[in-house]
Amino acid sequence: MDPSRPHIALLPSAGMGHLIPFSRLAASLSDLCTVTMISILPTVSTAESRHFTDFFNSYGKIHPLYFQLPPLDSLAYPNTDPFFLRWTRIIETASDIFSHLLKSAPVPISAIITDSAAASAILPLAKSNGIPCYVLFTSSAATLSFFKYFPTYQDSNPVSIGNVEVPGLRTVPVASLPRPLHDPSHLFTQTLIGNSLSMVKSDGIIVNTFEYLEPDSLAWLRGEHSPPVIAVGPLPPVKMATSTVPTVPTWLDEQPESSVVYISFGSRTAMSKEQIRELGLGLEASSCRFLWVIKTSVVDTGDQTELSQLLGEGFLERVKDRGFVTKGWVEQDDVLRHKSVGGFLSHCGWNSVTEAAMHGVRVLAWPRMGDQRINADVVARSGLGLWPDNWSWEGEEGLVNAAEISHRVKEMMSDENLLKTAQKVGEAARSAAMPGKGLAELVRKFEGFA
Repeated sequence: MDPSRPHIALLPSAGMGHLIPFSRLAASLSDLCTVTMISILPTVSTAESRHFTDFFNSYGKIHPLYFQLPPLDSLAYPNTDPFFLRWTRIIETASDIFSHLLKSAPVPISAIITDSAAASAILPLAKSNGIPCYVLFTSSAATLSFFKYFPTYQDSNPVSIGNVEVPGLRTVPVASLPRPLHDPSHLFTQTLIGNSLSMVKSDGIIVNTFEYLEPDSLAWLRGEHSPPVIAVGPLPPVKMATSTVPTVPTWLDEQPESSVVYISFGSRTAMSKEQIRELGLGLEASSCRFLWVIKTSVVDTGDQTELSQLLGEGFLERVKDRGFVTKGWVEQDDVLRHKSVGGFLSHCGWNSVTEAAMHGVRVLAWPRMGDQRINADVVARSGLGLWPDNWSWEGEEGLVNAAEISHRVKEMMSDENLLKTAQKVGEAARSAAMPGKGLAELVRKFEGFA
């Protein structure tokens, strides 16, 4: 390690939606700084474990630091999302993680970048040790503005929740709020409020976004003055030297340009079998070519159902000439940059939105949980895609039927104006990524601590 360069330690939490932006930021910083990245074990999912292995094998300049997390008594939190439980355990053991980092760092640490999911625990520890601490917020600037304001809103509405009007920005309808926030005593609600109150005490908040995509939210956040908000996006994908994950199905190479709809709902979103059946029938009825990544459980190790059981007898045979269906992990950025892909039916996890934006791919938004309806609103406002905001999501009854899905898929793929606006977003994204202005601003701050 070069002691003359700033030494930055990164602490991601759990879930591929958090790990991917941390990996991208670490890789981008590694040419400019000395970088240590903490890997908290065991991971919740196989995908995370595989990613850490491939990432550290591919980026030899990044120093891996492993920490074995003590087990959590899951019986104390019945029926709670396993990723929420992991975030809770990281917060509970933050002092041990922090002590391990300080003892194991090969050179003094200039600054720490913590996941927003652990900000309430890591920030005070960094401050008490005189180490500057930044937060990487792994969703949109729109979601950050909501999270930043939510503790104020809840103080005025301690019992029930409704539409949240972020002053000077926009109203987030109650239907778009993450479901756990409807319960003030929920573990997620309590954790979010603690982290939101802590983030404002950081030395800066880093967001993987860019001005063209979210001008109003970034302006509002910067108008709040404290702390500085640094847009570093869109961060480029990491390039694995030897990956255990298939990159792009060769089937795509055989399809006409811009003809394929890519369907994926991310690493944590699982649909019911009934909704999967309706989605399959809708794709079949649309007559569009499609690449569909199916997920049936929150954690990938529990995803055991055979495709033929999920999709119904004869489906795979009927669509074999224009459809490719898999339950395996694919490198999504490589899929979206492929010339045959012309549209993306997406849950609107933030990594998916920024990847679609980077390649100017039209999005049909179908948010399923968490921050995804807020992100879908960004998609619609920016011209990147369409959002049928009456489609159901987590906790809501009813299925989106095949006829409606077919209609919306055909609408996305035939809308030339949408194609042009999405391509314009893509041009702006690539322009923002080329100079690396946000990243340069961040490194200049780090150099002051070296």
